[in-house]
Amino acid sequence: MSIAKVYSRAQVGIDAPLVTVEAHVTNGLPAITLVGLAETAVRESRDRVRAAILSSGFEFPPKRLTINLAPADLPKESARFDLAIAIAILAVTGQIPGKDAETALQQLKHYEFLGELSLDGGIRPINGSLSAAIATRDARRILVLPKTCGDEVSVIKDIHALTAHHLTAVVAHLAGQKNLDDIVPRPLEPIDPALDGDLSEVRGQPRAKRALAIAAAGQHNLLLIGPPGAGKSMLAQRMPGILPPMTESEAIESARIASISSQGFTPERFGLRQFRNPHHSASSVALIGGGSNPKPGEISLAHFGVLFLDELPEFDRKVLEALREPLENGKITISRAAQQAEFPAEFQLIAAMNPSPQGVEIDSVAAQRYRAKLSGPLLDRIDMHLEIPRVPATEFTSVAAEETSAEVRARVTEARAVMLQRQNKPNARLSSSELGSVAELDEKNQLFLNQAIEKLKLSGRARNRILKVARTIADLDGKPQIDTACLSEAMGYRNLDRLFRIG
Repeated sequence: MSIAKVYSRAQVGIDAPLVTVEAHVTNGLPAITLVGLAETAVRESRDRVRAAILSSGFEFPPKRLTINLAPADLPKESARFDLAIAIAILAVTGQIPGKDAETALQQLKHYEFLGELSLDGGIRPINGSLSAAIATRDARRILVLPKTCGDEVSVIKDIHALTAHHLTAVVAHLAGQKNLDDIVPRPLEPIDPALDGDLSEVRGQPRAKRALAIAAAGQHNLLLIGPPGAGKSMLAQRMPGILPPMTESEAIESARIASISSQGFTPERFGLRQFRNPHHSASSVALIGGGSNPKPGEISLAHFGVLFLDELPEFDRKVLEALREPLENGKITISRAAQQAEFPAEFQLIAAMNPSPQGVEIDSVAAQRYRAKLSGPLLDRIDMHLEIPRVPATEFTSVAAEETSAEVRARVTEARAVMLQRQNKPNARLSSSELGSVAELDEKNQLFLNQAIEKLKLSGRARNRILKVARTIADLDGKPQIDTACLSEAMGYRNLDRLFRIG
């Protein structure tokens, strides 16, 4: 056999496109040439693969080898192709025991290989194995990947995947000498969504808890303004615990993003909504995503979860302005000269800030300058704005029972189910055209809304957001239509003139 073809998977965004590894051997001076738009880590695989093959007891052919990674216009990065390259070389040189050339070639059509090789032939883990496993399942092939990636892939149903710890184990499996271990899908045990903190631990703040429930039900963005120690961070941290449980498709998509990140995916937390809390020194790339080989940022890692920005005015203004597009679209597209990657970013923004640099409004001029760090267009995209007062000392000694996350989550889940049945999306994602039928007002309430908009000098976007929040309040309270009470409460979360002196 002069040419062998082995399948593998690249990583572009959260997708794992197919890569065909072709190995060709011919007479000539001993050399190995790697082509196919391979980056540095991939080109270095020539030395890793040579050492791994020799250390595993196989022969490295003293001939001219050409390795092609197709398609040639798809950028290849990382050492994920090492195992596939090694198998292609062993197949093209006839070193798979008990297999003739044609049989070995036909057998390899049913497999895909992923893994970085160490110099002794061991197989090391890679990022993004979850996306590759899903793509391999859809292609009806068998995935061979590092043993340490088995737990990550086990959350996927109906998958045929094998794990290996060494190159010799993979060759023995292909030769029919000893089978590799199958990955058994793990049973998904129920996890408490309030694992990281219960709402009952927050003392007092009934209006803030009400706003949190509204934001959770309709997937609305929320800004909390209050002095230090008022409970802003505690409230935000408990938002994931009152959100509706994730569907299986949402959990898998969230896990795929975590799988390609530097932190990786934790199978034990599969199905839990992410809570991302970046420091205010974070750059645009850290928050939005990017790099020469685009990677997801905090907004994508918070997909179907919560992005909490504490001390909001302390973030660089350019960083915050970069949030405007993904807040509207629920995705981010990162373009580079060589490639373009799109990451989902349907996150819920919870932001917190002090009323002034001193924590309390001592100097009104300094306080106004502090709040002016936030642009009007950004604030306009945050559905709800709420002042958080300091908690009275009597609340900390009160024996009154606080509502638990489970109790609030039950109401939120019921309200979200009403929205999904009516329009198949949360109210915060309604378009302007959909609001006309979903949030229709009678003549009295329409006049009331118009007068409020004129008085508060609100934009058209703000009007739509008031209607979305009012529709959520009605759903949470079990009302079929928006009434004056719903509108009044929704407007109370849009009083930017009083909070920021805008307009």
